[in-house]
Amino acid sequence: MLPFSVVLFLLCATPLPTPSVALPFEQKGLLDFGKSIDVEGLMMMMNDEEEGSAVEEYYKPEYYKPEQPTCPFGCQCNQNVVQCSDLGLHYVPYDIPPETRLLDLQSNQITEIREDDFKGLSNLYALVLVNNKISRVHPRAFMPLKRMHKLYFSHNQLTAVPKNLPSSLVELRIHDNHIKRVAAGAFSGLGSMNCIEMGRNPIQNSGLEPGAFDGLKLTFLRISEAKLTGIPKDLPEGLHELHLDHNQIQAIELERPKTI
Repeated sequence: MLPFSVVLFLLCATPLPTPSVALPFEQKGLLDFGKSIDVEGLMMMMNDEEEGSAVEEYYKPEYYKPEQPTCPFGCQCNQNVVQCSDLGLHYVPYDIPPETRLLDLQSNQITEIREDDFKGLSNLYALVLVNNKISRVHPRAFMPLKRMHKLYFSHNQLTAVPKNLPSSLVELRIHDNHIKRVAAGAFSGLGSMNCIEMGRNPIQNSGLEPGAFDGLKLTFLRISEAKLTGIPKDLPEGLHELHLDHNQIQAIELERPKTI
C-alpha cells in the first residue's frame, strides 16, 4: 500500500481521448540523462556534495606513487577525473589512476565489465557507463568500489540488475536497458540508496518479484515507459516520488486494511 506522502506521477499512463496539454515532469536537483552526460555538471555536483560534508581522507594504496602519474592511452586525466568517452573502447582500460574520483566511459563499444576492471579504484565516487553495449557484468566487478555514490548504466543491453552493487551507492540510473525481471533482494544491502531510475525497460508487474525493493529507503523511483499494468507492490515506505508515466496502467486499486 502506498504511503500518503508519496507523490505519484502517472502522466499519460494510458492513451487519452484528447491531446494532453500537461508538460513533462522535470525532476529538480537530480541529473536526468539521455545518451550523454555533462561530466562538468557531475563534477560540480561531486565537489558540492563533498564540500558540504565531512569527507574522509582518500585512501592511498601502498603502490600509489604521485611522482609517476598514469593515464590510460587516449584518455584525459585531470584533478582525479578520468575521461575516456567516445574512444571506441571495447573494454575498460588499464592504468586508471587509483586516486580517480570520477571515471567517464560513456559512448564507447564496451560489451562486458570484467572482474578486475575496477581493481584498486577504492576512491571512486561516480562511474559513467552510459551508451555502451554492455550485456554482461561480472558479479565481483563492483566489489572494490567501497566509496562509490553514483552509477550511471543507462542505454546499454543489461537484462538484469547488476549483482553486488556497492553498499555506499546513493544513485543508480539503469534506464533504457533490456531488464524484464527484478529479482527478490536485487538491491539488498543498499541502505544508502536514495534514487533509482529504471524506466524504458520492458518490465511487467510479474517481473517485479516480491521483495525486489526490500531494504531500500528510497525517496525517488522512476519506472516510466515500461509495461506495467498496475502500481507495483511492496514499495519502500519512505518513498516521496514515484514516476510511472507512459505505462499501461488503467486503474489504481486502493488496498484496504485487513479486518479482524
